[in-house]
Amino acid sequence: MSGWIESLPIGLSAALFLGAAVVVWIAGTRLSRLADAIARRTGIGQATLGVLLLGGVTSLPEIAVAGSAAFAGNGPLAVNNLLGGFTMQVAILALADAVYRRGALTTAVPDPVVLLQGTLGVILMALVVAAIAVGDHLVLGAGLWSWGIFTVFLVSLRLLSSAQGRLDWKVVGEPPSEDLPDIETPDFGKKSLILRTAGVAAAIFAAGWLLSSTAETLAERTGLGQSFFGAVFVAIATSLPEVSTVVSAMRLKRYVMAVSDILGTNLFDIALILVVDLAYVGPAVLGEAGSFSILAGVLGILVTAIYMAGLLERRDPAVAGIGHDSLAVAIVYLGGIALLFGMR
Repeated sequence: MSGWIESLPIGLSAALFLGAAVVVWIAGTRLSRLADAIARRTGIGQATLGVLLLGGVTSLPEIAVAGSAAFAGNGPLAVNNLLGGFTMQVAILALADAVYRRGALTTAVPDPVVLLQGTLGVILMALVVAAIAVGDHLVLGAGLWSWGIFTVFLVSLRLLSSAQGRLDWKVVGEPPSEDLPDIETPDFGKKSLILRTAGVAAAIFAAGWLLSSTAETLAERTGLGQSFFGAVFVAIATSLPEVSTVVSAMRLKRYVMAVSDILGTNLFDIALILVVDLAYVGPAVLGEAGSFSILAGVLGILVTAIYMAGLLERRDPAVAGIGHDSLAVAIVYLGGIALLFGMR
């Protein structure tokens, strides 16, 4: 945590937190519109853009927070932030389902690339849980498991980048139509799109770091345990870019992009464990984590698997317009927070 932020009065810290949240929200909304413009201009699929562009850019706050926590000598806190963020970001889809759909969100996502993203996310998180359970050992400045997980991440990106248009799956039936009006997205030239996207990414990185740093200050003053705080409060703060991009994508009726953004961000978050391990001065960071982190990882696997089932079934019934899978994810997430609170 930055010393100057820690020394600020609590009222000023709260004001900085709210200001950063506004910047992140506006930037995330803009990012979704730019991504849609890039998709229309280049022909790149929504799912591919979701993981490579939205997933990478909206992971920038996690990079800042995880790196600073590791440099400060709190590697396990950084890991808990990443694992908690993984689950929190999937829970964002449940919120989006409740607000913007009139039926199960998963019935409107017929892209098999999204299924591949979710499966790869489950694989990566399972490897993290296994590493924590058996322990890790340093090799070239980071844990052997961390190097292996990052290698699987790179293979995953390779699979996803080559999968668009190559997965020979046929979806029976069309996604249900939506009566919301189409929203125009900007039509800039390629150079302008690149510059604007880079500017938005810089704003998300800077505001996301400030958001997370002030959230850490405010949360610590409540007396909550560091593990719980990292897995819940900082995870929520660093997930605001995903919230804004998902809400914007849903308003644009780009449902595939919305889900792909979340699943793509989760892949990048798990890859950041290697960054944390390299920055952390001490033993292999996954070897320092314990049962709290294992539960956080299992919750991430569980909520992702629930949506995977919904994506495969595609006829998920709804209650008050909210899919059963989204309701299940919300229940698991809230129940998981209660369990983590008891373990703090």
